[in-house]
Amino acid sequence: MELKEKLRELNVNISQLVRKAVEEEVERREREALRTLAGEVSHLLRKVPPNEIVKVIREAREER
Repeated sequence: MELKEKLRELNVNISQLVRKAVEEEVERREREALRTLAGEVSHLLRKVPPNEIVKVIREAREER
């Protein structure tokens, strides 16, 4: 029996199933990209001296 026929017999909404699978894959890839970016940012921030970070935060607060 063909897969499409089996899905019809089981009353599976194929387009809805495909849409959900695609959405989940997009979300998974976006999370992975954000995880990679966060790792890169973390690596860069380790190079910035802590006193420089404190200085920038204080300046930003004073601008408010």
